[in-house]
Amino acid sequence: MGSTLDILLEVFTWVGLGAGVVFAGVTLTVVLADGTWLPASAVVETTPSGRVVRWFADDGGVGEAVLSPSDDEHVGSADTVDLFYRLGSNRIRFSRRAPAIRPALWLAIGCAAVGVLSAVVSIVLMIVEG
Repeated sequence: MGSTLDILLEVFTWVGLGAGVVFAGVTLTVVLADGTWLPASAVVETTPSGRVVRWFADDGGVGEAVLSPSDDEHVGSADTVDLFYRLGSNRIRFSRRAPAIRPALWLAIGCAAVGVLSAVVSIVLMIVEG
């Protein structure tokens, strides 16, 4: 039974640590690919083509984006809204980071934690067994 447990702990250690490193790399790639999003306070207006938001950009220009149905639902009946915009484009969103970052980060942390915990249990068992 002892050798079976040792093998399982060894497998969980290496798989957990390896998967943790892989998912940490995925998280880093998503963060880097996401780019820079700047905060702004925007005014919501109704135009013939639909509702739009307009804001003053950091480079001195004025940004404008047509609200998608889901963005329009998020804004509701507000006259102004805080948002994040992509520098040099009229892309907006309402959160600073991409939604995929948080689950990928937690997956990396969870896998690494399984690997570390398995390694600790394996070391403790080696000491106890002598």
